[in-house]
Amino acid sequence: MLTVIEGTYENGQVILDHKPKIENKTKVVVIFEETEMPAETLIRRPFGISNGNITLSPDFNDPLDDLKDYM
Repeated sequence: MLTVIEGTYENGQVILDHKPKIENKTKVVVIFEETEMPAETLIRRPFGISNGNITLSPDFNDPLDDLKDYM
């Protein structure tokens, strides 16, 4: 039977989150899960920061001449 107990490896020791209910000598397999440290917290830009900087031409939604054959 397999039993899973989480823990932490630190300074050469495995520290289990809780004690297993197994009393006799038992084979153990340890699997290391790499966890990434969070990168710097990104600063959220305020909504609408580029408002007024981008403009579209008045004929933006007009059909393209190149696609007349397909329409």
